[in-house]
Amino acid sequence: MTTGTRKTHDFCWINLMTPEAERARAFFGTLFGWTYREMPGVPGGQLILVGDRTAGALMDLSAANMPQDIPAHIGVMVKVESVDAAVAKVASLGGSAEPAFDVLDNGRMAMCTDPNGAVFSVWQPKKQDGMDVDSHAPGAPSWYETLTSDLGRATSFYAALFGWTLEDQCPVPGMTYTLFKLDKVPVGGAMQLMPEHMGDVPPHWGTSFAVTDADATARLAVELGATLCIPVSELAGVGRFALLKSPQGVSFHIVEWASFPDGAGS
Repeated sequence: MTTGTRKTHDFCWINLMTPEAERARAFFGTLFGWTYREMPGVPGGQLILVGDRTAGALMDLSAANMPQDIPAHIGVMVKVESVDAAVAKVASLGGSAEPAFDVLDNGRMAMCTDPNGAVFSVWQPKKQDGMDVDSHAPGAPSWYETLTSDLGRATSFYAALFGWTLEDQCPVPGMTYTLFKLDKVPVGGAMQLMPEHMGDVPPHWGTSFAVTDADATARLAVELGATLCIPVSELAGVGRFALLKSPQGVSFHIVEWASFPDGAGS
């Protein structure tokens, strides 16, 4: 379980990029109990609150300042001490990065792409440290994983970039799931894309949100207009999960934990 301000090299923020922002806020507000607060100086952006804790931002893709080619998705951020140093390291490890920039006086960030094509961002805090929500609170971003075309290449890249240690598990026969650990605590994971089961899905980072009842949450999401992409399924020793797509086209997972990976926070 992660609580309070995130450590350096932990996931520290999500940006939910969506069209039809008003409807998206209503959808996720009903589904997860989110409330929102304006972000001064960020057109089209609102803070996502779980209870009284910050979880990320919901960004309106139709806002005038947004590029027109951004798809609906949830972007993830990892905290770093220096964005510029991280950008240079990304390039040295075979990835790529957009130029770093300041977000008002909140912090400095850059959008990066790993060697297999999955996109993530790095964040150097100034006034804004990032999320402080309990990662197990219902509705909170709770887990992050990359589905990738070359598992070994991806895990080696992130281990070198963030100092994460790796632990391979076999949750089901024939599949390797790699845990990323920061100071011995799991912070995320990685698994190989399987086109025969997943179709033509490109490498990407996905976000799972904690729920108390995966079946009830999935039913409610569908009633609210979401698409159930992977029905609620059980992963032994971990919990119950499902993959959904919001009415606005944002893909996300829900997870009802039986125990956190490797028992951390249990």
